[in-house]
Amino acid sequence: MDESGGSGQPRSGTDEATERHGEQRASSAPAAGATRSGPERPEHPTGPTPPTAAPGTSEAAPSPDRPHDPTDSAHEAVTHSDPSSGTEDGAEVPGASPDQAEAPAGSGSPDEAGPSAQDAPHGPSDGAHPHSEPEHPRTLAHSGTGTGTGTGKAQPPRRGREPGGGLLMGRPFGVPVYVAPSWFLVAALITWVFGGQLDRVLPELGALRYLVSLFFAVAFYASVLVHELAHTVAALRFKLPVRRIQLQFFGGVSEIEKEAETPGREFVLSFVGPLLSLVLSGLFYLAMLAVEPGTVPGVLLAGLMISNLIVAAFNLLPGLPLDGGRMLRAVVWKITGRPMSGTIAAAWVGRALAVSVLIGLPLLTQSGVLGATQDHVGGMDTVTDALLAAILAAIIWTGAGNSLRMARLREHLPELRARSLTRRAVPVETSTPLSEALRRANEAGARALVVVDADGEPLSLVREAAIVGVPEHRRPWVAVSGLAQDLTDGMRVSAELAGEALLDTLRATPATEYLVVEDSGEIYGVLSAADVERAFVKAMARPS
Repeated sequence: MDESGGSGQPRSGTDEATERHGEQRASSAPAAGATRSGPERPEHPTGPTPPTAAPGTSEAAPSPDRPHDPTDSAHEAVTHSDPSSGTEDGAEVPGASPDQAEAPAGSGSPDEAGPSAQDAPHGPSDGAHPHSEPEHPRTLAHSGTGTGTGTGKAQPPRRGREPGGGLLMGRPFGVPVYVAPSWFLVAALITWVFGGQLDRVLPELGALRYLVSLFFAVAFYASVLVHELAHTVAALRFKLPVRRIQLQFFGGVSEIEKEAETPGREFVLSFVGPLLSLVLSGLFYLAMLAVEPGTVPGVLLAGLMISNLIVAAFNLLPGLPLDGGRMLRAVVWKITGRPMSGTIAAAWVGRALAVSVLIGLPLLTQSGVLGATQDHVGGMDTVTDALLAAILAAIIWTGAGNSLRMARLREHLPELRARSLTRRAVPVETSTPLSEALRRANEAGARALVVVDADGEPLSLVREAAIVGVPEHRRPWVAVSGLAQDLTDGMRVSAELAGEALLDTLRATPATEYLVVEDSGEIYGVLSAADVERAFVKAMARPS
């Protein structure tokens, strides 16, 4: 996925084209720079629970401590997601925590509010190309002219926490594996339903049948984990970062943060999961031959063999977001040369599959094709089958829609360029009073302040949120150094970055603002994470 950017005049968060400023560099005089914004990430969910269990899904709630992901509003990230081992893609936007990102807007009247991405002034400044003036230009000095108190001492932006999603079980191959709380619900459901089946097959077990059923539930999800690990190992082999694996109500999800670069790799990445499930099914079958039928080991091995066979078959169905859908996407991609064509074809096949599952699964069960006899099909079984079909159909339909949306977003991501999203910046020395710094910024038509040393080397960035916290009458006595966030290596980004490369760079070091520099090291401007997010959302809404 990619996004758009800019520079030149004070800008904030729009992804419309503007003319860029010339060679203005940081010195003791005002310089110019401009900013923009945008973001992205992928996931691989796995197989339905065995036919004995009712399915569902579980998503980890986004943490306020990590950057907000605009695509997370949609299924938020480029991700590979299969409700049964399929995949899906999403993107993640590096940004500020809520208190940081929203502070500039909290003043009250339009004139008092902090400058927003759309309100940034575009007036010309020394050495800059001419820009058209907005109807109501607003400058950095208008930030926080309201009633704030305190010095507004800048707080370092909080680092995003490692993604959670439940109980951490381990880190195979360095990838965290989480068990979502909803898994315990499905484990209880499998235990209860499979226990009822054991009562008919092995009535002598008595209450112990539920202990055996619980073991089956754990073993089945261990098989699902193997399926997901297959996707993970393939992704790591192709140098695609994997954020986490999560076992949840309806299977598993491998969150792969980037898309495969070629259709061949996409095909392999999708196929290895069902392949491992088929291999497990075969191994359980061979083990079943070595034990006596009608015993606890025999029944468990038979159940695991059938369950893994169902997981493999379900995931091989040729529709997104299933693994088979991603394999179909890879084939169409190879034939047409366009990933988007593959996504559209596989997504619509996925929607057709959703309708087929909704109607066909209850009919197959009632007809006895799936092994149930009319004697064993009752009213409750009919309701359970219909509910299972509805949940499966909803997951497939929603996943197919998400895949289409993310594919469209990826087409627009290249429009997100650091150079076009960058705000014009004015360099000021550490002892400069805030009021004087704002005066210089207003004269230059800038919307950002860079604190530099006596040689003009950038030391830190003054955050908009910090300016808002300083009342206007105190600004002559507050030095900019007290409101600045020290620059780290990760907060310096190249003006040439665009699309997914830009998002990856910002995700690696979550912050509210970044210093944008030319390849020569000269200051180009300041990039606001809020601007990136707004541009990302705008790109997401734009039709293909």
